Amino acid sequence: MAAQVRPRLTVLSGPSGVGKSTVVAHMRKVHPEVWLSVSATTRKPRPGERDGVQYFFVSDEEFDKLIANGELLEWAEFAGNRYGTPRGPVLERLDRGEPVLLEIDLQGARLVRESMPEAQLVFLAPPSWEELVRRLTGRGTESPEVIERRLTVAKVELAAESEFDVTLVNTSVEDVARELLALMEVV
Repeated sequence: MAAQVRPRLTVLSGPSGVGKSTVVAHMRKVHPEVWLSVSATTRKPRPGERDGVQYFFVSDEEFDKLIANGELLEWAEFAGNRYGTPRGPVLERLDRGEPVLLEIDLQGARLVRESMPEAQLVFLAPPSWEELVRRLTGRGTESPEVIERRLTVAKVELAAESEFDVTLVNTSVEDVARELLALMEVV
């Protein structure tokens, strides 16, 4: 019997506001078998978000324990909150041969590259800087200070594109979702 080839972990990253969540939501509607890792965060839930669905909402103390116990594949601090990927569920699904997608920030993608060099890193780029600014300011959920911080971070994140294996430009959610599925060999 031939050994089953373990699928590669696919990491989707890119600047804040580029549309990662929208692309992933569309992709999972079309292909629900793609498992998206749910991150833990110390951030408070936004309206409509549910614990265990969008994120596992945890206290600072709980997050400290996850780090101390080595239970996070990666973690980062962003806009005053911490986010991390629980290691166990990702490895379990990869071992079962299921395609796994992480939607994380640049810092997290770099940490995954260190701990799992075989992972496929995909950079989601905006069609233009102007479009990214429009998306970040159009959310209406953050203060001007937070928006300014996100724009500063976005410039740094855009400069890291060359660190990724593949770049997809988010001109169309449907097209990017299809390209991402093809990269994950789910089509």
